[in-house]
Amino acid sequence: MPASTEKKIAKEDSETKKVKKKECHRPRDSLFSWSSGFGDFNGFMNWGFLLLFMGGVRLLLENLIKYGIRVDPEQWLIVLTGRQEGGPEHPSIILLIYSIVPVTISLTVERGLSKHVISSRTGLLAHIGNLVVMISVPMIVIYVKSSGFSLIGASSVCFLYSILFLKMWSYVQVNYWCRSRLVQNSKGHMRRQSMSYTKMSNGAVHSSLDGKTDKEDDGGNLVQYPDNLTFKDMMYFICAPTLCYELNFPRTDRIRKRFLLKRLFEVLLLLQVMMSLFQQWIIPSVKNSLIPFSNMDVAKATERLLKLSIPNHLVWLIFFYLMFHSSLNLVGELMHFADRNFYSDWWNANNIDVFWRTWNMPAHKWAVRHLYIPLVGRGYSKTVASGMVFFISAFFHEYLVSVPLRTFKIWAFLGMMGQIPLSIFCKWVEDRFGPRWGNIIVWASLILGQPLCIMMYYHDYVITHFGESLLDRYGRV
Repeated sequence: MPASTEKKIAKEDSETKKVKKKECHRPRDSLFSWSSGFGDFNGFMNWGFLLLFMGGVRLLLENLIKYGIRVDPEQWLIVLTGRQEGGPEHPSIILLIYSIVPVTISLTVERGLSKHVISSRTGLLAHIGNLVVMISVPMIVIYVKSSGFSLIGASSVCFLYSILFLKMWSYVQVNYWCRSRLVQNSKGHMRRQSMSYTKMSNGAVHSSLDGKTDKEDDGGNLVQYPDNLTFKDMMYFICAPTLCYELNFPRTDRIRKRFLLKRLFEVLLLLQVMMSLFQQWIIPSVKNSLIPFSNMDVAKATERLLKLSIPNHLVWLIFFYLMFHSSLNLVGELMHFADRNFYSDWWNANNIDVFWRTWNMPAHKWAVRHLYIPLVGRGYSKTVASGMVFFISAFFHEYLVSVPLRTFKIWAFLGMMGQIPLSIFCKWVEDRFGPRWGNIIVWASLILGQPLCIMMYYHDYVITHFGESLLDRYGRV
């Protein structure tokens, strides 16, 4: 046999062996099967975002075709100034100015306690009375002088007094811890007190416990109790973007001008976007939901709920960024306030309980430091302490909605208390089906719960202030 023929046969045999080695079939599962172990679905994520974007654009075009352009900056000024609401006496401005009174009372009582002019029992009763009056004054005045308040004015007053209530609670409790340490001279008592920080000249952060003399601080920058009981210190705490008082806050060395301008630009821009979305999209959707919701037409009311959920959720996301990133960072930069931990990765929360611990860090820190840990320290169970945290949160959610609207219902309160069984359900789903499904439930509750609450309050507001006879008037754009 010729040599060329032998080489050809050998080559064919080699190729045949290669084909046999590279088999076409082997045991394996389809990619959509859990047992396949495949997890790269980024393409579907892109598809979902694109589909959501296209659906949002379609709804926006439908809104523009149906209602035309409703954005009117002049109306923004009318609403913000309350020109078409309220009276000439401007009680909201008076209440905003009056807010300095309870702050001054707290400072005066603390000074008296530090100098032993006021007994501990008298000081405690004075603080409790001051806090109760502080949170009650807006409720009483807005109810009595309802015709004098605009919605924005009443909302601003309630928001300010809620913040002051939490800040004064923290201020009183931290100073009590400091006094107790001086009396008992016990390190163990200071376990749950705040750490005090000061920014040194070399940029390092130095820390010590409140009330503790630090001999190693050669700069003498740490403020000690009762030297902190000054009006300047109180005003800094009132303006600082935190709810938890400390004798020495972490400070930055300088103001970053570029960072400050970026945050200022975001605040101005996002305010315009939010007001435009309210005017163009949310107000028509809310009005159109009134009659189906009042008639208990489940199909139409559900359709209105789903239609309202998209613009409402978009506005809520913008509000989150505007409040917790742009605004608080803006204030923090101006105040040289170094702790910018205003939020955590709440979007990854697998449980609604985790969401409430991560989306509003100032409130979460206050609740843990001044409510949860003290209750547990007094012998209450963690369940009772958690329930009390949700109860206080539910009260303030209802306070911020019902008082400005002068519609005293309990929907926001029940919605917040309903987070407890929802948290239990989320944990059960997470344990049984995995964390992804828990995260889906968290997002579903955020997307659908808020518009449902809006529809309920708008219905009750119209019924309370205008009567059922005017439902048709306020239920159409």
